[in-house]
Amino acid sequence: MKKFNFLNVSRAVMAFALLIVFTSCSDDDGGSTIEDPIASFQFAVSSENFLEVSFTNFSQNATAYAWDFGDQAGVSTDAEPTYTYSAAGTYTVTLVAANEAGATSTFSEEVSITDPNSALALLAGTDSKTWKLFREGTSMSLGPNADDPAAWWPGLTNDGSRPCLYRQTFTFTRDGSYIFDDMGEFWAEFGVFNNVEGCDSNVRAESCFEATAANMVNACGDDVSAWLSGTHSYSYEPTANTITLSGEGAWMGIPKLGNDGAGNIVPVSEVTFKATIIQETGYDVLKLEFDYGDAGYWPVYYVNYSDASLEPELVTEATEFGEDLDNITPTSMSHTFESETSFEHLGTIAGASTIEVGADDPTDASAAKVGQFNRTDAQFQEAQFTGNPDPKDITFTNLTTISLEVYLPSTNDYTGSLTKKVVVGFADQSATEQWWTDLYQYESAELATDEWVTVSFQIDAPSFVSAGDGSTPFDREDLDMFYVQIGGGDHTTTGTFYVRNLIID
Repeated sequence: MKKFNFLNVSRAVMAFALLIVFTSCSDDDGGSTIEDPIASFQFAVSSENFLEVSFTNFSQNATAYAWDFGDQAGVSTDAEPTYTYSAAGTYTVTLVAANEAGATSTFSEEVSITDPNSALALLAGTDSKTWKLFREGTSMSLGPNADDPAAWWPGLTNDGSRPCLYRQTFTFTRDGSYIFDDMGEFWAEFGVFNNVEGCDSNVRAESCFEATAANMVNACGDDVSAWLSGTHSYSYEPTANTITLSGEGAWMGIPKLGNDGAGNIVPVSEVTFKATIIQETGYDVLKLEFDYGDAGYWPVYYVNYSDASLEPELVTEATEFGEDLDNITPTSMSHTFESETSFEHLGTIAGASTIEVGADDPTDASAAKVGQFNRTDAQFQEAQFTGNPDPKDITFTNLTTISLEVYLPSTNDYTGSLTKKVVVGFADQSATEQWWTDLYQYESAELATDEWVTVSFQIDAPSFVSAGDGSTPFDREDLDMFYVQIGGGDHTTTGTFYVRNLIID
């Protein structure tokens, strides 16, 4: 952080320094205690003159101030100055705040001064500029924050899995128009066209489909045709690095990305996101950032080529993921969690949540050992069970019921996002890269705490089916993974629980 240098500033600032010295020398030992100052400020760039910046002083316990505006020229001792820079650039502004006893505090912050006309030209060209998803590397992903942007979803690449997204174009014009062209295809987004809680209509799984108004119906039966090709408007704030799209159905990134992170399953009239343009040789990259705090961080990358020869070819067919496992037709699958070997088929335990086998029963340490289920702070997590020694696809012909005994200690914090529910399910992990997009899930009611409770489910009656097609595991022969989640999903609250006697028979 840049420190204020009194030797390089004007006489006014030198006078301020002398004021500190003489004031501190005159401090009365018998006087009341004077609290140390805390320097702080915010700034705003003028909408009429991009070189003019107004500073609001939020310092505490201070009576005198010295500002260095970072351009080797401007200084001030005003409490809340307004300063006009001579040129665009990034400047480190430093405020020194002092109290009447001569104690000081320093606060610095970068101020970016951008010519809105040159910045707009980068986004919208001289007349217009058209952007497409970047076909190099990862074009979008999902993580907890900018430092770990792909922890929750490793992201979309030009691998043939979603070619329709790489064909679509997004055009900004200098007159304020924003034009989206779907190029005749649309993507059935997870959490919009399928996998919406409470909506179980027969809808599209994740795939490219013909972009017609008749096809634009989400999982709940809502008309979402406003997301198709259309002309909208936009505003660009280069100093704040934000773009706001206005107009029913205007979107970039993914249609469901809105302003609050909840996930839009229907079109909205406005969305704002952070936008940064990176100039490269022969092309520009437009980086969008949708930052929803605990709900996740989405970076999305678009590109415009001045040298069209640099654009990679579009991959239109995906390489088949994973493998088709051998099938088993068990009459029972189980795990007591007493020990590493007390299982039938379901012996491999993985996932973000962990289960420690051989733990003491929380109600009776002398009783048979149980499993300690440790819910981690991962946003989406569960304990995953597969066949041991080798995973197998399950044929459910001889199976009807899932049962599990669980113990929920009252010492967990259930006042926030942590629930008292148990969720279990089946999925195809070996041949479905994003297995959570095609699962069969069963959810309990709220359970009592501090006692063992048995939850049971009929396999032919799942609470939720991703595809929403009315199918059950009995219609599949490729499901190879069983999972258990305790405490709910889509949050980071931790918890400790206990499990015993998992039986599928």
